[in-house]
Amino acid sequence: MNAPLSPEQQETAYLARLGNRVRAWRNGHGVTRRQLAVSSGVSERYLAQLEAGEGNISVLLLRKVARAMNVPVDSLLREDETPGDKPIALVGLRGAGKSTLGSRLSEALKVRFVELDREVEKEAGAALGEVFAMYGQDAYRRFERRALERVLEQHPRAVIATGGSLVTDADNYKLLRARCTCVWLKASPEEHMARVIAQGDMRPFKGRSAALDEIRKLLSDRNDLYAKSDFIVNTTGKTPKASLAELRTLVSS
Repeated sequence: MNAPLSPEQQETAYLARLGNRVRAWRNGHGVTRRQLAVSSGVSERYLAQLEAGEGNISVLLLRKVARAMNVPVDSLLREDETPGDKPIALVGLRGAGKSTLGSRLSEALKVRFVELDREVEKEAGAALGEVFAMYGQDAYRRFERRALERVLEQHPRAVIATGGSLVTDADNYKLLRARCTCVWLKASPEEHMARVIAQGDMRPFKGRSAALDEIRKLLSDRNDLYAKSDFIVNTTGKTPKASLAELRTLVSS
């Protein structure tokens, strides 16, 4: 059984959740921190501290931020952000650390770890590359939907590593967000590239010469979708141990 968090750890996790909500809203609405600072009347420096989980913001200042975001202040302050009996779904582009951190998180939480791509292969009876080649994108999404529904039914407390493109299917992503606590494992394009190369598998990229540009474009195209997650963990420049500690604090508090 995991040791309960100390009061200090609980406060740290609460501030991190608060900062994640503000940052996720900004990313999802394409609003810069400076723009939010101007519209709320709260300094950009204070907002940076808030989003970093370091700002013990006053109620009146937070009220100004909530008004500028056009959201109820209680939606930022709510406590009910813990996963409870919900699965934890990790989203992000290939190379973000979903498999590495997902397997370690599942061990720490003593729950099942599921890689959704492998479940899609079970549904289709073929490897992912063959699924796309034989059936096409639309059929892949149907297999993905069936796999997701089955996993959610069979493993109500699992850690799920999703495919990088799941967020581009509105229906499947809506189901995932409704049934799971979603965490975006975010990384820089350069780190995505380095990790994919280290894995010895450039799928789904077409070659190293153009891969970094393709990664940048995919991240740019999907940024707003990934940002709809409940939490964001930036793994850039961090060891797996450090990223896991941050991830575990967020989902276990």
